[in-house]
Amino acid sequence: MELTEPTVWNAERLELGEGVRWVDNRLVLVDLLAGRLLETGGDRPGPLRELRRLDVPLGAVAPVADRPGEWLAAAGTGIAVLPAAGDPRPVADLVADAPEPTRMNDAVADPHGRFWAGSMTYAGGPGGGTLYRLDPGTAPVPAVTGLSIPNGPAFDATGTTMYLADTPRGAIDRFVVDPATGDLHGRAPFVRLAPGEGSPDGMTVDAADHLWIALWGGSAVRRYRPDGTLDREIRLPAVQPTGICLGGSDLRRLFIGTASIGLTPAGPTDGALLAVDVAVPGLPISYARAA
Repeated sequence: MELTEPTVWNAERLELGEGVRWVDNRLVLVDLLAGRLLETGGDRPGPLRELRRLDVPLGAVAPVADRPGEWLAAAGTGIAVLPAAGDPRPVADLVADAPEPTRMNDAVADPHGRFWAGSMTYAGGPGGGTLYRLDPGTAPVPAVTGLSIPNGPAFDATGTTMYLADTPRGAIDRFVVDPATGDLHGRAPFVRLAPGEGSPDGMTVDAADHLWIALWGGSAVRRYRPDGTLDREIRLPAVQPTGICLGGSDLRRLFIGTASIGLTPAGPTDGALLAVDVAVPGLPISYARAA
């Protein structure tokens, strides 16, 4: 089936559908505050199946290399391994001692197997968020500090360019990544969104090095060229797009998570998982190296 317009992909309406990833020929996402890890197929609309349910918020997961069914997760106040069976195994508690109540948010593995995870205060206040980098066998490193609500990051195919959104500021910055160490250099503004356009949330890079961005509050997703100019906008039947990824059999199906939280009342498709087909495919999922 070809999707020329955004299509509702399942009947369930999520509170905060985030962390959308195409993994092993299936779509994986979270209902963040509910701590739910979910999956569904990519060929045709269908129900969401619950893989795990945690008693803490679950920001996002990355599959672990060479360990089928195992995930590295930004969960609660830190990072944990979700094994294929059994209880989560804590890796690092990052923000339990923060001066304000703080939780983990978005997270992703880069093409070199590093795990990047952002934190934010529950209030989303300025300066309360940090992006952490986790290399196997080492302590997590605060890679970018002074953020409000970090979303992403998103990496190019080589893992040498990183995009990071700070949602309340309407800002997406681009960094150069040292492939050997993961150190960040050359931070530069990439896109700045004006009030009324929406706020940048989840992101993904496609095979042409263009950046797709979900616009929270903007009822749209946008595709930006590598020079930061706008290439395309797709309007959506949901106010709060969140996480996005390119998946399906040819990686040309754009899946879009949305949220119903804070909407009074929520519309009929707020909180739905949406899908639409696009011309340029995405990049294969990156696996985290074992923590």
